[in-house]
Amino acid sequence: MKRIIYPFAAILLIVSSAFTLMQTTAWKIADNYAVKFDGGDPSGEFKGLKGTIIFDVADLAHSKFDATVDVASINTGNGMKNTHAKSEKWFDAEKYPVIRFTSSAINKTANGFEAKGTLDMHGVQKEIVIPFTFENNTFHGNFEINRLDYNVNVAEPEHGSAKFKMDITVPVTK
Repeated sequence: MKRIIYPFAAILLIVSSAFTLMQTTAWKIADNYAVKFDGGDPSGEFKGLKGTIIFDVADLAHSKFDATVDVASINTGNGMKNTHAKSEKWFDAEKYPVIRFTSSAINKTANGFEAKGTLDMHGVQKEIVIPFTFENNTFHGNFEINRLDYNVNVAEPEHGSAKFKMDITVPVTK
């Protein structure tokens, strides 16, 4: 019986090790990232980006993003607008302290890649697609969101633009 168990255990160990070696690459977010938004007025950026990035061009099926940005880190370049943006009327940073994106699939496209997933903002979760490129260990994506879809300042739908252009640049290291 022992003659059967030892070879079986050895094979199991070798097979398990092979799967461990085939894991996709985990990346660390570098400090000089940018999460910028432009809605005409206001425009600015968020800091406080954190998350898990597992990405391998050769293994997109196992690649994933799970990232958050700190709502209170918003910077419009104007202290009064920053305070206003963090208030209950807009992002309500106290009640909803982070904006989160969690991917469900990452696919290759003609121009790079796209991450499909859930954007959770202001208590609302919506499926979105973020097109992006990955070059020189840097992710870069541009997409548009409508603040009204996330119940952000719905009391004033005509205030400024409801659509915000997002420009995200995230350099990473292994």
